[in-house]
Amino acid sequence: PMRTYSSGMSARLRFSIAAVKDHDVLLVDEALATGDASFRKRSEARIRQLREQAGTVFLVSHSNKSIRDTCERALWLEHGELR
Repeated sequence: PMRTYSSGMSARLRFSIAAVKDHDVLLVDEALATGDASFRKRSEARIRQLREQAGTVFLVSHSNKSIRDTCERALWLEHGELR
């Protein structure tokens, strides 16, 4: 059962379920934060693939590297204000 999974394994499973099919819009909220480097690299590649297939991906992250490596455009929210 999922309740026995670690936080990293749960995040992998949730992201995999969400990313297995094509979406018009996909919201990824900190899903990559708990994964290891290999998981993040594969996940970022899948996000880029979804984006290139005319989909819209909203990636919420505290990782500037993930944002730079994955996104074409970004909005920066700092202390509740859009920068």
